[in-house]
Amino acid sequence: MKKTLLTLCLLPFCSFAQDDLLSQIDTVKTDNKVEAVFKSLKIVNLESTKLASKGDFYFIVAHRFSYVKNGFSDFFGMDDANTQIKFVYGINNWLTAHVSRSGFEKTYEMALKYRLMSQEKNGFPVTLVGFNSLAINSELKKDDFPNLKFENRLSYVTQLLVSRKFTERLSLELAPSYFHQNTLRDFLDADNNVVLPNPQSNDQFALGMGGRYKLTKRWSINMDYAAHLNRAKHSIYTNPLSIGVDLETGGHVFQMHFTNSRAMHEAGFLGATTGDWSKGEIAFGFNLVRVF
Repeated sequence: MKKTLLTLCLLPFCSFAQDDLLSQIDTVKTDNKVEAVFKSLKIVNLESTKLASKGDFYFIVAHRFSYVKNGFSDFFGMDDANTQIKFVYGINNWLTAHVSRSGFEKTYEMALKYRLMSQEKNGFPVTLVGFNSLAINSELKKDDFPNLKFENRLSYVTQLLVSRKFTERLSLELAPSYFHQNTLRDFLDADNNVVLPNPQSNDQFALGMGGRYKLTKRWSINMDYAAHLNRAKHSIYTNPLSIGVDLETGGHVFQMHFTNSRAMHEAGFLGATTGDWSKGEIAFGFNLVRVF
């Protein structure tokens, strides 16, 4: 626990601007810094290297439905929605803070995203952004776990986001990630007995990767994936893979996507994705964003 708190402390979707959205998204400033490597604050699941501008306040509503494989019985998963409400604020141009609440495990999350270096036209080749989050699982109940303590609810994520805008159309990102879950799901053997000690380490590592390709002035296609690097053998969890599109409509930008992860907070989709694309365990989702 102390190690995790120390890690958090040491490393201290689209959006729209009502009058000038496209110029904010796809311009390069004359100070040599390459701006708007990504259109939105997230690629799909992964955080992008875009930050909120100083003083900007975002209200984000994200929906992630159930798997489409059941067809009309649950209207391709739309009868079962997982919703996230998020508030994002640009403290200054290099530091963004957000708080959110997700239906998945009734999770509350607080996070900071901060720019370390910017890509330059004739200089530094990439944009570097740090990201740290703290998630609280409020679904765990004292009635079910009499010895439950507050720290058992906590998960932590630390990421280094490394992106490069290669052309006006193509941007790519890598996201080396460390995350720690104070409470792990039990592993069961063939006789449904709990395996002790739990073979999954609380300290986990993943490598995220993603990108955006601009199709037209208003459309782009986005994709991201995260490879878990030390998942225990026989784990029920899988690696999250997401594919989507962004559409700018003149006043709003919509993100629409398909993914095998129903969780939307970082520790959730990195460590608790269960869907399998090959089995049709794919969920449709979309994000709606308003910036003030």
